[in-house]
Amino acid sequence: MSWVLAQPDLEIPLRGGVAGIGRTIESVLTIETENPFPWLSGGELVLTTGLQLPATHVARVAYLRRLHERGVAAVGFGVGQTHPAIPEDLIKAADEIGLPLFEVAPSTPFAAVATRIAARSAQLQHDALLRASRTQPRMTRALVRSGARAIVRELATALRATVLVLDAETRVTDVHPDTPDDELLHTVRTAIATDPGGVHTDQGRSITHQRIGVGGRVHGNLVVVSSAPLSAVDQILLGHANSLLALDFEKPARLWEAQHRLNSTVLGLLLSSESDLTPAWTHLAQAADAAGRIRVLAADCDSLDAVDEIRSVAESMAVRSGHPLFLHLLARRVLVVLPGVAAVAFARELAADLGESTSRSVRFGLSGEHPLPELTVAADAAGLAAAAAERGSAPSEFGALTGRSLLSFDSTRRVLDTLANTVLTPLIDHDAAHGSDLLHSLRAYLEANGQWETAAAAIGVHRHTLRKRIATAQGLLGCDLDSARVRAELLLAILARGS
Repeated sequence: MSWVLAQPDLEIPLRGGVAGIGRTIESVLTIETENPFPWLSGGELVLTTGLQLPATHVARVAYLRRLHERGVAAVGFGVGQTHPAIPEDLIKAADEIGLPLFEVAPSTPFAAVATRIAARSAQLQHDALLRASRTQPRMTRALVRSGARAIVRELATALRATVLVLDAETRVTDVHPDTPDDELLHTVRTAIATDPGGVHTDQGRSITHQRIGVGGRVHGNLVVVSSAPLSAVDQILLGHANSLLALDFEKPARLWEAQHRLNSTVLGLLLSSESDLTPAWTHLAQAADAAGRIRVLAADCDSLDAVDEIRSVAESMAVRSGHPLFLHLLARRVLVVLPGVAAVAFARELAADLGESTSRSVRFGLSGEHPLPELTVAADAAGLAAAAAERGSAPSEFGALTGRSLLSFDSTRRVLDTLANTVLTPLIDHDAAHGSDLLHSLRAYLEANGQWETAAAAIGVHRHTLRKRIATAQGLLGCDLDSARVRAELLLAILARGS
């Protein structure tokens, strides 16, 4: 109401009821009837020219008092039509009951007042929704970072109110900004005992409280003590805070339940004389996708620091995704069991999230998809893929090793290097001395599986030229190129030397 009176272009001076200018206007009504009271629900700004105003002093005062009793926020009296001025007895009554009474000049249409208030209400509603949209994410982040206390602080700041959290025994566990006095705490506890959730008024204060719980489990109560009842948007923020607090209370309960299940599984394995691993396989089934498939990610690390960072990043990713983490450390190798459909994305994100120095010291390998019982097969495949990967590169997938696996392992690579240096030396020396291209031609011939036209086209020479080069190479090497084993051995040696 004070904002409306402050609009100079409306020219609506206050004539009485100054004590009530802090009231909030919910709607604007123009009323010219003797009995408007059944249609009033509170918060209205009533505009009238006094056309049906009672004739006697007593009746007029009673009329104004009944408007006040129905919760009307203010009365705007239009002068210059039915009445040249606001009757003095109305002004006196307005002052006595604290109901704002202002004068609307003939030059100010009622529609102008209603339009201005509607625009202001829309702006305030937009601001409130914007505030809520910004506060909700802050409360959610506060829960993740700091827990219940931070949520209480964010809600109290947003509502400009005192917010309390009481446990199931109505003991105060969190409060912001200040702990209420004993009298208010008694009032709050009484309100909670009387009504599990509701709004109470006490000494001009509004007390709004809600149960905090999930299902049939009650963790406590969330209470807001404010100078005025909460708006619809405020109620939205209160509900959001309540949900977050319920999640925060439920988290320890879920952790304990999970720990109890794991303890039972371990105890069962230790007590089983036949080493029945069924409970362990049942527990591991959480790692599989909907089709029951898994993939294993292996990370071979050069240092224990890299092992620690990979474990830390993997744990953080599991928390964000909400999926259980199955991670095993074996010396400097980290093994992670992942759902088949999500494994590639998880592996790539994990590799990308590592620090630069750690990334340069890790080789990642990813198995193919396997049913859960083939866990060891998947782990072995992941290890082979990691051994074949390059440090700092994207995870190497086991299925992509076909055609290059022998060249990827140090042990076989050393054998092939020795073979290349021994067997291929005559060709290398001949090419160096005569400027020929025997080694390149032999590789093209072997990779084309002895197809002359294909091999000649690959290096851009005539097939007769290629035949002559291969004959010369065969003579220098002293081998039979008609033998498949000889061709395979020579191709591996050439690939080892040139890869």
